Amino acid sequence: MKQGIQDYVRYRMERSRDSLEAAKASTERGLYNDAVNRIYYACFYAVSALLISKGLSSSKHSGVRSLFEQHFVKDGPLPRALGKFYHQLFDSRQEGDYTDFVRFEKEDVSELSAQADRFIASISEQLDNENGEDS
Repeated sequence: MKQGIQDYVRYRMERSRDSLEAAKASTERGLYNDAVNRIYYACFYAVSALLISKGLSSSKHSGVRSLFEQHFVKDGPLPRALGKFYHQLFDSRQEGDYTDFVRFEKEDVSELSAQADRFIASISEQLDNENGEDS
C-alpha cells in the first residue's frame, strides 16, 4: 500500500476507534440514539478504511455498503454475518436519526457496541493481513 493510502487508512481507523469511544460515553450518559449513531459511524469509518486500502470509495453511504458487500463479503474474505450486521446497523442509525419517537434501549445499544467491537476488530485484522502484518 502506498504511503498516502496507508496514512488515510490509519486516519479512518483512528476515527473508527474514536467514534466507538464516543458511543460508549453516550451510552454511559443515557444518550442511546446518539450512541447508535456513533456506533454506525465507527463501523462506517472502518469499512471506508478497508475500501480505500483496495482503491475503492464512494461519496454515498449506500455506495460504501454496496462496495463492502461486493468486494469483501459476497465471496469473502469476510463472513456474511459482518455484512448483515453492517446493513442492520445502517438501518438502526437511519431509524434513530430520522424517525420520530424512536428510542433505543440500553441493552440493545450495549449489544450493538459489542458487535461493533468485533466488526472493527475483523476489519483491522483484514487490513493487517493485507499488509502482511500479524494481528
